[in-house]
Amino acid sequence: MQKRSSKPKRPRDLNQLAKAITDEATGQTPPEPKPEREKNPAAVALGRLGGLKGGKARAKKLSPAERKKIAQKAARTRWGHA
Repeated sequence: MQKRSSKPKRPRDLNQLAKAITDEATGQTPPEPKPEREKNPAAVALGRLGGLKGGKARAKKLSPAERKKIAQKAARTRWGHA
């Protein structure tokens, strides 16, 4: 997922756009407060725990032939070979 730039979205109305540009050029734009999102520590720990287990559990479940097929597909995708 791409992160959006930190620039504020400009208005479509020409008068509002002109005011926004002049405010920005003269340094009169009010600072926008950044909402800080606090993460639940228990949820973070649980997500990390699942992430640590996931790859190993999946690899253990697959047969060697299936793992080889997945690895070959990943290599083709990565290096651009059809």
